[in-house]
Amino acid sequence: MTLWLTVLAIGAATYGLRVAFLARSTAGPLPVLLGETLRFVPVAVLSAIIFPALVQPGGVLDLSTGNARLPAGLLAALDAWRTRNALATVGAGMAALWALQAVLR
Repeated sequence: MTLWLTVLAIGAATYGLRVAFLARSTAGPLPVLLGETLRFVPVAVLSAIIFPALVQPGGVLDLSTGNARLPAGLLAALDAWRTRNALATVGAGMAALWALQAVLR
């Protein structure tokens, strides 16, 4: 019973947050501070997902030269900064990862 109540509570909270933003969006433009803050949400979420995969590929911190993901990720970040093109960034990162994995094996 506790599990189902927890699931329902989390579902209601998630639904409430989404409805609140939809209701707010129909009320007019967002306040400037909120709009500026929300611009950084995608970058923060992607960083939180990608960074651990770069520095902990096996679940353990690996900053050694044998970790091909770290330099490939840095190259992809450099490409993203220079081109501002998501497809080019993914392509550069994957090409660098494959090349580094081939060299390091």
